[in-house]
Amino acid sequence: MSRDIIKTLTYLSVHLTVGFTVAYVMTGSLALAGGIALVEPCINAIAFWFHERAWKRFDAASANAGTRAIHALHPA
Repeated sequence: MSRDIIKTLTYLSVHLTVGFTVAYVMTGSLALAGGIALVEPCINAIAFWFHERAWKRFDAASANAGTRAIHALHPA
């Protein structure tokens, strides 16, 4: 198994443990804490996808602005 997969799985286990613990301390319910600990990473993954799309648009806009600035300084 690759190191990246092992790191991902260990991080997932830490994330789930922390999420479960915080939810349990706040609610006192094992069922509710378990649900939160399982649902939250799924919602987070969707949010991350939108976050990445926004950054790709930002990067593309920045690259285009840089290209325009270079052409303004050094016209063909």
